[in-house]
Amino acid sequence: MAVVRNEGVDEHGVARLLLNRPHKGNALDDSLFRELPIALRALDDDPQVRVVLLSGSGPNFCSGIDTNILSTKSSSSPSSSSGDGDGARGRERFGAYIRWLQDSLSAPEVCRKPVIAMIHGACIGGGIDLITACDVRYCTRDSLFSVKEVDLGITADLGSLQRLPAIVGYANTMELALTARNFDGKEAKELGLVSRVFDSRQEMEAAVGSLAGAIAGKSELAVRGTKAVLVKGRDMSVAQGLDYVAARNSASMSFQDVAEAIRARKEKRKPAFSKL
Repeated sequence: MAVVRNEGVDEHGVARLLLNRPHKGNALDDSLFRELPIALRALDDDPQVRVVLLSGSGPNFCSGIDTNILSTKSSSSPSSSSGDGDGARGRERFGAYIRWLQDSLSAPEVCRKPVIAMIHGACIGGGIDLITACDVRYCTRDSLFSVKEVDLGITADLGSLQRLPAIVGYANTMELALTARNFDGKEAKELGLVSRVFDSRQEMEAAVGSLAGAIAGKSELAVRGTKAVLVKGRDMSVAQGLDYVAARNSASMSFQDVAEAIRARKEKRKPAFSKL
């Protein structure tokens, strides 16, 4: 059974991707880390897909990293590797494993198409790493969040400490990461972690599905370009960001799409943009 399930693409080009380990709270194990980037890469390459919605099956979005991984890695820690002298080779292998996990949870950010997270129930630890790599986030009122790693004796290393400051601010990130305290959907909205809070999962899925459909109806080149400029610009100065968007638009702006958008506005109809 796939632990990351493609639920198909609707007529608007909106794909739904499901974390599918409900009996484990969609905890992140090696199979999920393996399947997530493969599934997102397939959607990225599919010309029918314009927007991806990511959600979790069962009562929780993601309960964090599977503790079996932590137990296994602890029992075979690099410092206790047999036949490895000072343990350098074991540490190198462990570093490569961490980078593999990082690459997996960075897959939503790497995807050229918008990836929108729909969160319900628990979103803990690695779940925060995952949603901060998504482009937009929504949640239900009963959602429960926690940057949990310090409670497990870990320095969070899969993306939340790098991405959260740009989303909720440095001071808020520091407080959440050091305390590992729980916070709910209402506070997540106040912090800026999510864009909107819904009363129920059904309401969220309907509203976000409609919003995703609206994004899917826009120029795909413009949408992809907007995501790329925002992601790249996060690590650039304003001047560097302006240079980047000038170079990108000079290479990829579609004047055909611009003309169609203007015609559609004049004719009071929805624009019909060509697929890539």
